[in-house]
Amino acid sequence: MRGRDHGFNMAVPWSPLLLLLMSTAHESVRLTRDVIGVLIPQGTKVELPEGADAEITQALGGSFTVLVQGHLFRIDGTDADSLGKAVVKGPELAADAGDSEIENAVWSQLRTCYDPEIPVDIVELGLVYECRIEPIADSGDRKAVIRMTLTAPGCGMGDILVGDVKTKVLQVPRVTEADVELTFDPPWTRDMMSEAAQLAVGFI
Repeated sequence: MRGRDHGFNMAVPWSPLLLLLMSTAHESVRLTRDVIGVLIPQGTKVELPEGADAEITQALGGSFTVLVQGHLFRIDGTDADSLGKAVVKGPELAADAGDSEIENAVWSQLRTCYDPEIPVDIVELGLVYECRIEPIADSGDRKAVIRMTLTAPGCGMGDILVGDVKTKVLQVPRVTEADVELTFDPPWTRDMMSEAAQLAVGFI
């Protein structure tokens, strides 16, 4: 869909997940303005037009997964107003917060990052391998260094998820740099998920 062209190639086969989403009751909305959505799982950016009907299938961590004409899209939290929703504000910290408090705030932000198809945050999924805070020379600012992975190396949403992590982490006061490394060593396995995550997705 580009501009006000509402056409989609409906020959694209629907996944079992998509069929499940379509059979479940969700909130119906109408887009209040044109907005960029990211096609799931391909990762292609598509302009969705004002007035398009959508079903919100997931609203976690400030971002949204919507179903439009049989296709799933991720809508960034900064565009929440296009769905008639409020934009979620970033965290607050005391001016004299120490590194441990800053690191805790970064971890909290990571817990607001979600795979758009899975209602479990990336920390509980076991996608975050490392998170540490480093001082930036000659300033009171900090850099967040994060090593993370994806559930599958070929995931088209990888760049989107990494971008979401950077955006959320840089919302933490005094964190002015975010070094997010995507790695597949070691490769992710279901065993890396927390017990709560496995319960949420029906693995146990």
